[in-house]
Amino acid sequence: MSMLWPTPMDPALMGRPSRRAATAAIEAHVAVLRGEPLKASLATALREAEGLGGQERRFAALAVRELSRHQRLLDAAARALGHPPGKVGLTEDQALVRYALWRRIFCGEGWARIGPEVRLPGPVRPRTIKDDLLAGVVEKPLPDMPLPESATERLAMRYSFPTWLVERLAALHTPPILEALLAALDEEPALHFRVRPSGTRDEVLARLTEEGVAAEAVALAPDAVRIADSSHRVFETRAMKTGRLQVQDVGSQLIAEVCRPPGGSLEGRTVADVCAGAGGKTLALADMVGSAGRVLAGDRSRRRLAQARERVRELSVRNVAFPHPLPLSEADVLLVDAPCSGTGSLGREPDQKWKLTAKAISEFQATQLTLLEEVGREARPGALIVYATCSLLPEENDEVVRGFLAKAPGFTLEPVAPVLGAERAEALCDGPFLRPIPPRVPGGGFFAARLRKSEG
Repeated sequence: MSMLWPTPMDPALMGRPSRRAATAAIEAHVAVLRGEPLKASLATALREAEGLGGQERRFAALAVRELSRHQRLLDAAARALGHPPGKVGLTEDQALVRYALWRRIFCGEGWARIGPEVRLPGPVRPRTIKDDLLAGVVEKPLPDMPLPESATERLAMRYSFPTWLVERLAALHTPPILEALLAALDEEPALHFRVRPSGTRDEVLARLTEEGVAAEAVALAPDAVRIADSSHRVFETRAMKTGRLQVQDVGSQLIAEVCRPPGGSLEGRTVADVCAGAGGKTLALADMVGSAGRVLAGDRSRRRLAQARERVRELSVRNVAFPHPLPLSEADVLLVDAPCSGTGSLGREPDQKWKLTAKAISEFQATQLTLLEEVGREARPGALIVYATCSLLPEENDEVVRGFLAKAPGFTLEPVAPVLGAERAEALCDGPFLRPIPPRVPGGGFFAARLRKSEG
């Protein structure tokens, strides 16, 4: 078998496949192929599905992410079996072929299991592909494929990434690091949480153990835990229901940590979360500033800011305000978690890698620099700006920071390492910047820089 074909995943990690779950996954993938965001497509499909159990919903969610995650390799397999995507008539048919191949290649299943999930009538209409064709897709021997001559192209094919993106990343990393990075972004991400309040991680881990949930500390972030239990029972625990746990990537937690002074805390400070989004870092910052401090949160997306307001309300957090416009000159620290390509978060949003283009990266860069300049002008003397993204690309990270410093001589770049300490800085920092990337750091890839406005 060709080196392209992977080892099937552990069935225990998948949830429970069924005809209804397959239908929800395929319908969500059809919506993705028509341009809808994966998260929204999945939410709609699950809402419209009737009678799905928790494990079926889990399977459907995994399947729809996997169909985007491995899209290029699945299409290569279809071509090898004589069913190139361009010749498959309907979008629904293309989704069905991908689903059958995913169940075969990545789940190790045969037609005896796959057939009941996809046979006519249903699960998706309209469709022109008949059962015998789908059975052939599953049962025909999968031929070895001629491997691309270029090492970059081979990696792009094996891990289902656009070639242009792998070429960009290949210019930054050695081949072993590049392959490890692509492999990490090609996996279903583990669940990571931040423990609240800070410093109570051991207590919360003990409580989770008492409730039968396997969890472990993540050494690189002081309040981070990883859930090793694949059942998702963590969401039913007392720790979760009482607000002691917040879903948050390790890198995202580190960005919030980088907002504090070296060797000190943010207790009593005012922090502006300029691009608050759905409020993950807003909540972390609120815990860090304490009852004597405050967080001012804003975002250009009203929908996402509404989610942040709801999360703040649900947790009864009282030191967060949502003024409009944000009074940036009142803040000691301003976090600019800028809109970006999300290349560091492709494990969670795999559909995005097929929507990104080199032109889009340039457009993000222009937006990021403009935003940073606007915030820099409003920041008071002596304030700290933390510029952050969930991108892996220097065009959105280092180059934006350098471009800003060239236009804003009143700012200096402060190294991140003194905030984290020497032991962690070795794994997390790249020069003056925070740059946690998988698999060295679990979860997604992130970037942050500290920019200090002069007192004069």
